[in-house]
Amino acid sequence: MIVLDNINVVFKQKGRKLNAVENASLSIAKGEIFGIVGPSGAGKSTLVRVINLLQPPASGNVIVGGQNITRFKGAELRKVRLRIGMIFQHFNLISGATVYHNIAFALKANNCPKEKIHTRVTELLAQVNLSDKAQVYPANLSGGQKQRVAIARALANDPEILLCDEATSALDLENTEEIIRILRRINRENPITIVFITHEMDVAKKLFDRIAVMAEGKIVETGDTYQVFTEPQHPMTRSLVERVLNIEVPENLVTGPDEVLLKITYTGERAYDPVISRVSKDFDVLVDILHGKIEYIHGKPLGILLIKLSGTPEETAKAKAYIAGQVFKIEELAAHGHGGASR
Repeated sequence: MIVLDNINVVFKQKGRKLNAVENASLSIAKGEIFGIVGPSGAGKSTLVRVINLLQPPASGNVIVGGQNITRFKGAELRKVRLRIGMIFQHFNLISGATVYHNIAFALKANNCPKEKIHTRVTELLAQVNLSDKAQVYPANLSGGQKQRVAIARALANDPEILLCDEATSALDLENTEEIIRILRRINRENPITIVFITHEMDVAKKLFDRIAVMAEGKIVETGDTYQVFTEPQHPMTRSLVERVLNIEVPENLVTGPDEVLLKITYTGERAYDPVISRVSKDFDVLVDILHGKIEYIHGKPLGILLIKLSGTPEETAKAKAYIAGQVFKIEELAAHGHGGASR
């Protein structure tokens, strides 16, 4: 559905050239929810605006629905943009118009017949759970409600693609969850292609089918969301993932000479196996569980556990070897006053 082929975007600042996007290539399938993540200044917003040519590339090709639109202008480009809805971080609603008229405006701009506008606006308000807010003005809405109006307006003309530029960054946790639920439901009921950019990995793990990670204008990693969270390859990806999954060693924790500190990562169905119970039963070691959490990414578990093993070096080594054979990853960590190594 969307192919970005070797995209470069160059800005001029005070006589100098700045490469905002460098040699970026992506393929996004029809009907998937695709995320672009990375820190501020990575080039995410610039890249997503290339898709509808709000930001023309300096070089490379933009292919939408099999059409190379890179050189489109005027009426030809307007026709393509009607197939692409867009929502922004700060909503961009018309403050002097009611919720109803904010949505109706998008339909009128596309010459929708007057008799169809009311029915369509009513449908869209129901779709974003705002049927009771039709005559309310944006100033009287919460941030989450404003973003839902923006989603309804972006969907007014039945686009095939929805671009979301940091659409949850200005929202609290509860409103972010609501936007995620609405977008997933819209995608499920009518397989619209959603391209969503964010620096929030909590949003990524709940919403995206696949992810591209950007750093300094380049795409440094692409993959299935679960794969990216369980096996991040690039240092930037690891840094982003660790913010969501990180379990820190308590500062006041001290390990003795016959104790080791282990961080264990479980994936898939193995996350449910009673590994720790078996270690306690089958080896002459004491096991202290210090911290743990399980995240669910597309319904698949990803578990992390911090444990302390106490026992003779021989028994500890046997227990570690057993655990290593049962889990996705095992790391020996350093506690205060005691060294450690990754494995």
